[in-house]
Amino acid sequence: MHADGTVAEYNAPAEALFPRVVPGSPASDVLPVWLAEAAAAESDGAVHGRIGQRPYTVRTAPVGDGSTALWLVGESEDRPAADELARERRHTRFLVEASEALFSTLNPGRCMEVAAQLAARYLADAAVVISPGDGRRLPVAMCDAAGRVTRRTETAVPEQVPGLAEALRGFPPVPFRWIDPELADWLLPEGADGVKAVALVPLPGQGVPAGALVLLRATGEAEFSEGEEETAALFAQWAGAAMSAARLYAEQASITDVLMRELLPPVLGEADGLELASRYRPAGDSERVGGDFYDVHHTVGSEAVPGGTLVALGDVCGKGLEAAVLTGKIRNTLGALLPLAADHQRMLTMLNQALTGTHHSRFATLVLASAEPAEGGLRLRLTSAGHLAPLLVRRDGTVEEARTRGTLMGVLPQIESETDEVLLAPGETCLLYTDGITEAKGGPMGDSRFGEERLRRALAECAGLPAEVVVERVHMLAAEWVGEDEHDDMALIALTAPRRPEPAAASPDLEGDA
Repeated sequence: MHADGTVAEYNAPAEALFPRVVPGSPASDVLPVWLAEAAAAESDGAVHGRIGQRPYTVRTAPVGDGSTALWLVGESEDRPAADELARERRHTRFLVEASEALFSTLNPGRCMEVAAQLAARYLADAAVVISPGDGRRLPVAMCDAAGRVTRRTETAVPEQVPGLAEALRGFPPVPFRWIDPELADWLLPEGADGVKAVALVPLPGQGVPAGALVLLRATGEAEFSEGEEETAALFAQWAGAAMSAARLYAEQASITDVLMRELLPPVLGEADGLELASRYRPAGDSERVGGDFYDVHHTVGSEAVPGGTLVALGDVCGKGLEAAVLTGKIRNTLGALLPLAADHQRMLTMLNQALTGTHHSRFATLVLASAEPAEGGLRLRLTSAGHLAPLLVRRDGTVEEARTRGTLMGVLPQIESETDEVLLAPGETCLLYTDGITEAKGGPMGDSRFGEERLRRALAECAGLPAEVVVERVHMLAAEWVGEDEHDDMALIALTAPRRPEPAAASPDLEGDA
């Protein structure tokens, strides 16, 4: 292109594109206006325009003789497609980030904060997330234009904001809708001035209402484009799913915690004329309860039968939550049978009937120990139902096995059991334990059982020691034996006859020393 605006020369594609062009033709006569202006500007750069229905990019560059060279590159429909692809990529990145952030927490409050932050950063200038709450108290998370998040509880009337009450109920479905900012002034974060538009987006949950998302715009286009509304609706679905999952998890965790507190072994209290101590270790480090259990009950006596303490220790087949549920049933049933504590056989018979009359296919073992003070020490009645016989630690270090045997619980309609009566002298101990102690595998090679012989030797070393020391010693040795390896539930409880107080030393005869 000459400096005077006339065509100098052209190639064959240019001749095909502009049939009227000939050397010396004024550019303004044979070229589109935008192209002629680009040539006259004599600047190095890119200019976009259309020739017919096809988009083109023209680049201009000065030539040494004062002329200007023009190169046209046809874009076909690539540019709009590329713009659309770029938008889709931005939306995809946003949704990927949103899914990772939303589902990275099961804390309901934190999930609300994350949803508000993401919505304010990508969808609007500020955002508010409202949870259904309880009655008129609505948990709210707000994120302002600066990215600051605040949480509070609003005491408000949802019906004052069009569509909010319906969104919080979750049914029937509420569509994406724009509302008057003056009707939602209590939803605006502090410093949110000049809000042009407020959009209410319901958060669909997983079978339960998840809440509502409020988008606030103060800059740019007041209304969303069709693509922006689709992105906001898709984000709302993910945010609602994450929030409802977090809410359901929190509710289930609360219920589980209440139930677990009931299933956990009890904290032992004081017992008249008896020292008690226990240790409990479930099979899994992440578990709080298992198939082993124990309970201590203080029974009220009568003229015919003296009162005392009933200790029960047992083991349900298997481990984990299912076993723990059955242990809870056994413990509750034993509590209801306390008036029969003087008759071990009758208690076990009725407990066995309760277990065989359920759908549970698991069996259990149990040992009962009734303790009452007696002249010369502590009198025990010991009855086993398929459980390991208790061990008696005498004052001289001798370890004896109680003479009690019995059949498993929950298997046969009738059970048989044998009761042994023993007397513990002051300082002597009776140990009730589960097979998680003796069958614990470990040692130097990791495949040897702790065994009853090793348990007996440990108890012999504890002769005359308090109950707390006995159970701590046994538990420590068993834990060291298994190390980090897998193991079964472990439970043990020690009953020790109180030691007699030492006689007071005689006072020196001061007069005789004078």
